[in-house]
Amino acid sequence: MILEDEGIAITADKIATLVKAAGVEIESYWPMLFAKMADKRNVTELIMNVGAGGGGGAPVAAAAPAAGGGGAAAAPAAEEKKKEEVAEESDGDLGFGLFD
Repeated sequence: MILEDEGIAITADKIATLVKAAGVEIESYWPMLFAKMADKRNVTELIMNVGAGGGGGAPVAAAAPAAGGGGAAAAPAAEEKKKEEVAEESDGDLGFGLFD
């Protein structure tokens, strides 16, 4: 984004230099991959359309664990569900019931 804002050509060397100056460690192939993507796509357009996915992202993310994506993605969903259940239980403990 810095290079695009300044009107500087996006190259792997310039990306690597910026990342190093920021004190971030990344795998050496990322600058090359991003530079290739930036060469084929308009970076400003990509950034301006970050939220304009058309709603297709949620089903793909939900399908990933079912396809063997791993339990790490499923764990936060399970924790969230447990929190919701605990909240429902605590609401019911008011000292009276609907049919008392």
